Amino acid sequence: MKNCEISKDDIKELYKKIGKNVKKIRKEKGISQLSLAIAIGHKSVGIISNCELCLQNKHFNIEHLIKIADVLDVNITDFFKDI
Repeated sequence: MKNCEISKDDIKELYKKIGKNVKKIRKEKGISQLSLAIAIGHKSVGIISNCELCLQNKHFNIEHLIKIADVLDVNITDFFKDI
């Protein structure tokens, strides 16, 4: 069995890139953080804001990404570009 060679810092960078891609696509679609948050079942922008910037160790999980892809009408793989 092979040991995992991906560090916690590597993972954090992946989360940051995913958040950046979500933000870019969201802005391209002209959707506010609040509108997106409400559309995926949250009551405030906190989840979107923190996850887009990877603040307070918050990041999008797979459920978030599936819902966001649906709302933004994109393929979930678009969030993983340049990774």
